[in-house]
Amino acid sequence: MEKSELESLRYPIGHFIKPARITPLLLKDWIAQIEALPVNLRDLVISFSDTQLDTPYRPGGWTVRQVVHHIADSHHHSYIRFKWALTEDRPIIKPYFEKEWAQLTDAQFGPIDLSLNHLEAVHAKLVYTMKGFTEADWKKEFIHPDNGAVVSLEENAGRYAWHGNHHLAHIQALAERMNW
Repeated sequence: MEKSELESLRYPIGHFIKPARITPLLLKDWIAQIEALPVNLRDLVISFSDTQLDTPYRPGGWTVRQVVHHIADSHHHSYIRFKWALTEDRPIIKPYFEKEWAQLTDAQFGPIDLSLNHLEAVHAKLVYTMKGFTEADWKKEFIHPDNGAVVSLEENAGRYAWHGNHHLAHIQALAERMNW
């Protein structure tokens, strides 16, 4: 497999690029994408067989099951990061080892409904919270200890709208290639 083809499989919608200016309209769009993800993901994977769920979305990649569980785990962490930034002054967040989490029993073998239901609840709470943000809330920040990056909540909203769409596209592309 060519390097460009593998990159296309890894990043089917491209990499997240932070806009130079994040407008209220853009935030509203990102919130809508975050709100829609649980339904879009469930609609896509709910009829998949165990064989389909246990198919990697690309060579060397996670299975569909692992991707579904990863989305729930990652977005759970993001929700907590939002809450920390809202209640603390530029907190240093705790990263997690997503590759290791994807190897845990629940991610490899667990029913996807566990994560689909969790994602639905986390997104409902996050969207409800974000819809009540003031302009100052969006500017609040946290620090990622891996690289010292300072991330505003408005940027984090964009990252997680992208992240959900990124993994949804992984599964959609696999389903199209496999004619599911």
